[in-house]
Amino acid sequence: MYRIISGKWKAKRIAAPKNFDVRPTTDYAKEALFSMLEHRFEMQYISVLDLFGGIGSICLEFASRDCKDITTIEMNPRHAGFINTTAQELGFGPQLNIQRSDVFDWLKRKKNNAKTYDLVFADPPFDMDETKYQDLIKLVTEGAFLKENGTFVLEHQSRQKFEHPLLTDTRKYGNVSFSFFDKNKAESL
Repeated sequence: MYRIISGKWKAKRIAAPKNFDVRPTTDYAKEALFSMLEHRFEMQYISVLDLFGGIGSICLEFASRDCKDITTIEMNPRHAGFINTTAQELGFGPQLNIQRSDVFDWLKRKKNNAKTYDLVFADPPFDMDETKYQDLIKLVTEGAFLKENGTFVLEHQSRQKFEHPLLTDTRKYGNVSFSFFDKNKAESL
């Protein structure tokens, strides 16, 4: 179970079926993340790519905050269906585009002719191999996914550390950290 922190559906509790194997971002971490994002972006004007959508904890938070252009990639058909059903029940239909695909396959297919986004967020499984994390960072930052001033936010276990020329900040919230990769840092290198 998780809740939407703010916006139109503030305090709305979302309960996924018990047999779903998911780890939604904690309320504490999600509240901190969105506080930082709202200082960087005006939610109603940005485009968001949510990778590893899970059961929609992040994409529904963006939708509740009136973000009009959200694409969520989720491989598990039951999870994608749950996000879709929940989005419809909350009236988020047209602003939320749910695509069922393996994130790595989707990024490789779209890397040269992708739509660009102001913000790309990824919350991969915590047990994902370290090389897969590096592959993910490379695919997002070197593909054509981020707009000129775009930001990639990677959620990961706090014990993991990343080094990358576009890494600008890492914030720790207990067991969870968010690493920020800013495309505009590339122009200053």
